[in-house]
Parts: sequence; structure tokens; C-alpha cells
Amino acid sequence: MTQSSKSVTVGWFEIPVKDMGRAIKFYNSIFDTHLNIQSIQGVEMAFFPWNEEEKGAGGSLIKADDHYKPSHDGTLIYFSSDDVNIELKRIKKAGGNILQKKTEITPDIGFMALIEDTEGNRIALHSKK
Repeated sequence: MTQSSKSVTVGWFEIPVKDMGRAIKFYNSIFDTHLNIQSIQGVEMAFFPWNEEEKGAGGSLIKADDHYKPSHDGTLIYFSSDDVNIELKRIKKAGGNILQKKTEITPDIGFMALIEDTEGNRIALHSKK
């Protein structure tokens, strides 16, 4: 592997949804947040809170039936957490499913869990605790 002088990081992500209201309710509930909904060029989007000055990529839920379909396949997005168990306790009540309970990756890396949102997307949670 050759070393590159330029780092490659995720700059943005979009999570496909079928029902924007249901998806917003789910993510607001599990992350105890408030997603901001907008229509951009006729496409419904709900933005996760994000600060460009901090680490991590911003992203949104997106409803665009022609190009975006919820799925378990493909890219897996990891959301950072103080403790994965916090969000896991909220999943069922919010209408989602736990696909893989909190599991240690390594002592240095921490823990992860896999969940399914109300739209059928597979996403992951990660924490050091």
C-alpha cells in the first residue's frame, strides 16, 4: 500500500427513506435530537445536527424515490455514541430492530451494534464505552 499525502474522509451521507415523518420520528427518538426538514429542488431532506468545525460528517435522511431505496445492502454508516446501550434501549420503542447487540470490536476500538431503522436501512452505532 502506498501512502497518500491527502487524507480521504466522509464528507456527507444520505440515508434513504420511504416515509419521511416516520423516519424523522425514529431518528429523533433514538438520538434524542431534532432533525431539520427541507425541500431542495423538490427532494425531501431532513438534516442531522452538524457543526462543520467539529469532527465527523454531516448528513441527512432523503426521500427521492427515483434514486434512493432503503436497504440492508451496501454502505454501512456508523453513528458515534457515548455508550451504544443508550440508543439500543430506544430502538424497539421507536419502531426499529436490533440486528446485532452491543459487541466489543477490540479493547482499543470499543463497541458496536447494528440496527434496522423504520425504513429498512441497516445502520451501526459505535462507542468507546
